[in-house]
Amino acid sequence: MSNACVNMKHVYFTAFKSILIKEITRFTRIWVQTLVPPAISMTLYFLIFGNLVGKRIGEMGGVSYMEFIAPGLIMMSVITASYSNVASSFFSAKFQRNLEELIVAPVPHYVMIAGYVGGGVARGLCVGTIVTLVAMFFVDISLHHAGLVAITVLLTAILFALGGLINAVFAKSYDDISIVPTFVLTPLTYLGGVFYSLSLLPEFWQGVSQLNPVVYMINVFRYGFLGYADISIALSFAIMLGFCSALWAIAYYLISRGIGLRS
Repeated sequence: MSNACVNMKHVYFTAFKSILIKEITRFTRIWVQTLVPPAISMTLYFLIFGNLVGKRIGEMGGVSYMEFIAPGLIMMSVITASYSNVASSFFSAKFQRNLEELIVAPVPHYVMIAGYVGGGVARGLCVGTIVTLVAMFFVDISLHHAGLVAITVLLTAILFALGGLINAVFAKSYDDISIVPTFVLTPLTYLGGVFYSLSLLPEFWQGVSQLNPVVYMINVFRYGFLGYADISIALSFAIMLGFCSALWAIAYYLISRGIGLRS
């Protein structure tokens, strides 16, 4: 390998590391706004749905209702955090025209995408860890398959970080950033099996629910904790990998063409 190739790889890695550090510094500096609210929200979910409502529901999937919803609530916080981090950060850079410096820099677009997505993944994992610690105050957390939990949370964070980046590319104002989370992300997560098992639904609605990609993420994540799944694990991973690949390709195409980035 020539010295030129080695030097270019070093430059690319430095660029990736710089963007990643900037993104992590950004959300940790305002931790009261980025890390504390999910912990408070999830505490309320556990108190209301898990403790009060859960006592009346009893068991679901062979475990207590609070144990059943815990993985879904953790995953819901990861989805929201990873998505919102990239959407807000990337749009801010675009709005303030800081992004133009990156676009013209001698760095491949995939490095820039990886840096922003890495920041979203970092925030998603931080929030997921905090919510898991909160959950441990309400329920005994046990891992049926730690490897599945780690891979699933990583793929989910990557997927929604990419989604947040695509949202930011098309957004023309800060109001546009909130449209997708409000009208798309929230319904998908609430109808993704966080609070119920798909087996409780009529056959027709079970089929409709399987069109929701969040169902597969929560399905595998819950299996990693409880060993309980409504859908094939192999199919769930195939869906997640397919969506990650598709969103990465879309993000790369949009940024390489400068769509939504140049006025």
